Amino acid sequence: MASPSARAQRRTAALLLAPFFVLFTVVTLAPLVYAGRLSLFTTRTSGLGFGGSKDVFAGLDNYTKALSDPAFRDGFITIAAYVAVYIPVMIGGALVLALLLDSALVRARAFFQLALFLPHAVPGLIAALIWVYLYTPGLSPVIDLLSHGGFDISFLSADNAVFSAANIAVWEWIGYSMVIFYAALQSVPRETLDAATIDGAGGIRTALSIKVPMIRPAIALSVLFTVIGSVQLFTEPKVIYSASSSIGSSWTPNMYVQTAAFTHNDFGLAAAASLLIAVFAAALSFLVTRLSRSRSQP
Repeated sequence: MASPSARAQRRTAALLLAPFFVLFTVVTLAPLVYAGRLSLFTTRTSGLGFGGSKDVFAGLDNYTKALSDPAFRDGFITIAAYVAVYIPVMIGGALVLALLLDSALVRARAFFQLALFLPHAVPGLIAALIWVYLYTPGLSPVIDLLSHGGFDISFLSADNAVFSAANIAVWEWIGYSMVIFYAALQSVPRETLDAATIDGAGGIRTALSIKVPMIRPAIALSVLFTVIGSVQLFTEPKVIYSASSSIGSSWTPNMYVQTAAFTHNDFGLAAAASLLIAVFAAALSFLVTRLSRSRSQP
């Protein structure tokens, strides 16, 4: 039989954990259950629309419809191209900046940390609007400057939309990842770095052979979060689509969900597509985690 002190500890733990489980249920589990139920139904009209409409059980028809729709599948191809551009540039750039801040060559570290992190404090929608202004011919001083130099680039075209969206995201998130990497670098034992210096290792060799391997868990975590965020890409391409309409309303999976729900009023299809996106993100996260663990093992 448990002692009074053990029962008191369990009650205290339950009391402290209760707010988390309540919020988790309200904002995560309940929406998932509702989306799952919604995905199994479809709305049917009768009498040429004059007989009203009703929800009819459709089983897995909405999932089949989403998976067989080329627009939905093409959205994942767009995400793959976006990830191929965005993750190497953002993660690599953030790592280089963190290593520079951690080196003895940089002065005023606090200023540079704040300056590089400030773009992340700008809301994503505002950042996308600012960049679309800079991408728009006739409005952007950048476009005018490039045209005077003989460069005619259409940042809002379908061919350059992936690079334009990735550029916005890099500007927003490179400072955030840099702060994570810099904080991880502070935990690298100084005696290890001193030993490398005594052995004759230069700054670049120390960074690549000692610092980067020792902060690999932080890099893997940042890559994992970046992959999950990339699958949910919505704000940047949505603003680009609103400015030029060159990429289509279903350019990414999340844009497909929004179009299905609020343009075609097909909430069952939208729910099914959103759950498929969630499953894809979970599978991709599992894969990234396994790869990072296998590489960290000797």
